[in-house]
Amino acid sequence: MRLRKPRIALIGAGRMGGSLLRGWAVNGGFAPEGSVLVVDPNCSDSISQLVEENSGRVVASTDKDSLTKLEVLVLAVKPQIFNEVAHKLAPMLPKDVLIISIIAGTTIDRISNLFGPRAIVRAMPNIAAEIGKSVTVICNNSEVNSKHTEKVDRLLGAVGSLEHIEDERLMDAVTAVSGSGPAYFFLLVEALAAAGQAEGLPEALARKLASETLIGSGSLFEARQQTPSSIRADVTSSGGTTAAALDVMMGNGAFAEMIRNAVSAATRRSIHLRNSG
Repeated sequence: MRLRKPRIALIGAGRMGGSLLRGWAVNGGFAPEGSVLVVDPNCSDSISQLVEENSGRVVASTDKDSLTKLEVLVLAVKPQIFNEVAHKLAPMLPKDVLIISIIAGTTIDRISNLFGPRAIVRAMPNIAAEIGKSVTVICNNSEVNSKHTEKVDRLLGAVGSLEHIEDERLMDAVTAVSGSGPAYFFLLVEALAAAGQAEGLPEALARKLASETLIGSGSLFEARQQTPSSIRADVTSSGGTTAAALDVMMGNGAFAEMIRNAVSAATRRSIHLRNSG
C-alpha cells in the first residue's frame, strides 16, 4: 500500500512537540488518517507508538519529495538548533506552506529570514496541551489569511484555548507566565508537600494532600469564574489558620515580589534567546 503524503509535519517531538501529539491523539489532530509526519531522529518509543497508533509516521529525516503535499509545518525544536534545521528544511517546502513555530524566543522575522516570505504563526502553548488544557497565545504575520487561521485553530485549538495578540514583543512575557507557568505550580506542590512532611505528615500523605489540593483548587477556580482574590477571601477566616499562613506569605509583599522576580527572570531569558538568534 502506498503511503499518503503528509499534510502536516511536526519537526521535533520533545517536551512540547510530544505534548502537542498527545493532545492531537485525544482531540482529533491526527485527522484525516495519514496526514501527520513527525520528524525527529531521537523520538522516544512512547511517542513513536502514539503516532503509529494514530496512523501517523515518524522518520529521522525527510526529503523534498515526501513534502510535496505539505500544508502545515510545525516547528518544535530547541532554539539552539533552529538555524541548522531551517537551512535543511527551507529548500524542501512548497511555496504555500503555513509555518507554525512554538520555539521559545524565536521571532517571526527570524523565521522569515530563513524560510523566506511565507505565512508564519508564532505560538506559545504549554505542557497541558497533552490533556487539552493548554492556553496557547498566537501572533502571526500579514501573510496569514482566513484559511491559514482555520488550520491553526484546528491544530492548536485541539489542545486547549487560544488567545491572539498583535504585539509580538509580548511573547516574551507570555512565555514567562503561561509557557513556563506550569513548573511554578509543580514547585509549589513540592514545597507544600515538603512543609507538611516537616510538620509530621507521612511523605505519601503530604504529597497527596498537596497535589489533590492544587487540582481541586484549579477546578473550583474554573467552576466559579470569580477573581482569585475573591475566592481566596472566601477561604480566609479572620484570625484563622489560613490567615496565619497568608500573613507569612504576603507580609511585606514577599510572595508577590518573588513571583514578579521569577517572571521577570524568565522574560529576560526569552529576550536573550530572541536576541542571540
